[in-house]
Amino acid sequence: MKEAIKGAVADGVMTFMWIFCASSLGAATYVVASTLGVAQGLPTLFITTFLVFLLLFIFGFIGDLLGGASFNPTATAAFYAAGLGGPNSLVSAAIRLPAQAAGAVGGVLAIAEVMPVQYKHMLGGPSLKVDLHTGAIAEGVLTFLITFAVLFIIIKGPSSIIVKNWLLAMSTITLVIAGSSYTGPSMNPANVSNHTLKNWQVLRSS
Repeated sequence: MKEAIKGAVADGVMTFMWIFCASSLGAATYVVASTLGVAQGLPTLFITTFLVFLLLFIFGFIGDLLGGASFNPTATAAFYAAGLGGPNSLVSAAIRLPAQAAGAVGGVLAIAEVMPVQYKHMLGGPSLKVDLHTGAIAEGVLTFLITFAVLFIIIKGPSSIIVKNWLLAMSTITLVIAGSSYTGPSMNPANVSNHTLKNWQVLRSS
């Protein structure tokens, strides 16, 4: 139980940092593209992919330092279902999921406070752009695909950590683009809670 609690705390910290950083990707892409003077389109897509790659690489290193911490509840459940959750993984998963949700809430509150006003409109996230049933199906399919891709790349993929993270980044961006006209998409319950809270804050302040 002690190890499960330590893992939950680590997950909460990881999710907090991930939501804080990932929510800034839009603004970061804009700043980098403006600095380099590149046009919208493939150049900015490459910049976003590279930024996601950097985040995945850095967070993978941090996760290892924290004893295998994760920022994605879907990944936690998937690795448990695949039998890769380690000893007492059911108890651990039951404790880690709420911790990840709490970390996500903390992350969005923090980024909402420190993001410069001129970039706050870029704190975008998943939002329903079609009817509820179509959105639910799209989100389910995309989450299945990203989970399958992550498991395959990590378990059966190349041994190079650089190549692995680049494949993960490209898979993520590809599916985000594929789902952009449906739900955003999220593919991570922590992102949903993050942007639901942010939208609620906007409504409350309006």
